[in-house]
Amino acid sequence: MKFICLFGLIVLLSLAGVNGAGECGKTSPDNEAIKLAPCYMAAQDQNAAVSDNCCAQVKSIGQNPSCLCAVMLSNTAKASGIKPDIAMTIPKRCNIANRPVGYKCGG
Repeated sequence: MKFICLFGLIVLLSLAGVNGAGECGKTSPDNEAIKLAPCYMAAQDQNAAVSDNCCAQVKSIGQNPSCLCAVMLSNTAKASGIKPDIAMTIPKRCNIANRPVGYKCGG
């Protein structure tokens, strides 16, 4: 049921147009969060396996740490049950070399 709700939210967000520039450039953090769907289980459980697809998406978004934080704290991530403190461990779990070490999101 949670997956169906997440899918509905993804469809709704993908239909919405977003203008302007923010942490993630011209794309909103909510739209970027959609790309992290393969990371769903890994972002809820620190012991869950992280897929190659998830690592590729995190590596792409994580090139800009402020964007990655905005994505992890976005409404889409919150609505899907993502735990930001666990999600921020994914770059390390993926062995991404150029990750922000010790980077924390929010206050």
